[in-house]
Amino acid sequence: MESVKTAWRSFDSRHPGIAQFLMFFIVCNGVTVLQLILMPCFKWIFGMTSMVDVNFQVLQVGQNVNGTPYYIFDYAAGSIAEGGGGGLAYFAAVELTMAIAQVINFITQRKVTFKATGNVWKAAAWYVLAYVIITIGAAALQGVYKAPLYRFLIERMGSGTGTTLADIVTMIINCAISFWVFYPIMKLIFKQK
Repeated sequence: MESVKTAWRSFDSRHPGIAQFLMFFIVCNGVTVLQLILMPCFKWIFGMTSMVDVNFQVLQVGQNVNGTPYYIFDYAAGSIAEGGGGGLAYFAAVELTMAIAQVINFITQRKVTFKATGNVWKAAAWYVLAYVIITIGAAALQGVYKAPLYRFLIERMGSGTGTTLADIVTMIINCAISFWVFYPIMKLIFKQK
């Protein structure tokens, strides 16, 4: 193990930018795996509540091609397997999973990847602002692919497997968006004194 650490330190000193990006990539993938574990658990827990039957469709920004309202956060009441959008239960599961993942990501990226020594509260404020903007953007994009993806996979694989696979694909898309947007933002907010 010591030889791996020595090799990494040597690589890091010769190629600091590449090493930083590789560490960012590793941490992001670890956080993605955590999300893939947490999301089904929270979805299952919240799915046993009446929150599934609470409509959560907010921030309308126009209309879909078929004339129905286009919401940035579009979680219609009812289970996804039965044609609904998961309601407030699905929204809560997604956001709780993302919040936990982002707290871990912030701490780990700041200390391990960027070795930041700047003001943690200032960095946290910028990180939260970036997180909110990225979350809204990713949610708006979900309106384009989420319903067709779930419908396609549920029709092909059944409600259980299809829904689970669609959940995984949706999480991976969100993680990919976060990955490519957060890297340059973190380079700006995680400073060394």
